[in-house]
Amino acid sequence: MDRQDSDLKKELDATLHARRELGEEYESALVDSFLEKVDQRIDGAVERRVRRQLAERQMVAARDSRSPGDRDSWGERFGFGIVSLVLAIPLSAIGAGTGKLPGLIVSWLGIVGVNVVQAVRANPGAFGRRRRAAKDSDWED
Repeated sequence: MDRQDSDLKKELDATLHARRELGEEYESALVDSFLEKVDQRIDGAVERRVRRQLAERQMVAARDSRSPGDRDSWGERFGFGIVSLVLAIPLSAIGAGTGKLPGLIVSWLGIVGVNVVQAVRANPGAFGRRRRAAKDSDWED
């Protein structure tokens, strides 16, 4: 028997003792008071259980959102994109200056190719495979 059960037993004993002393005219008020305490205990237990399950689901969702190969943080991926765009300016100028339109196209194909390779490496589960849909309920298999 845990502490809450012993506290509840003490409350019941006190309610029964008060009923013996006060008589039947206070019985409904005493029972209502005791049941209110039981309701509060049940509400507290349900609230703790719901919070725990919500926290567990959030942890599972956070773990599932990152694939095993995804070791880069969002900041690193964002930084890579910014650096590639900054470097695209001089590469575009060099490509356009040496070969005009074909040189520009080759330089931009290289920039796009590097970014695609980075995106696939950072999130391999998003390309070529469908992700498993999250269950909406514990009742589903």
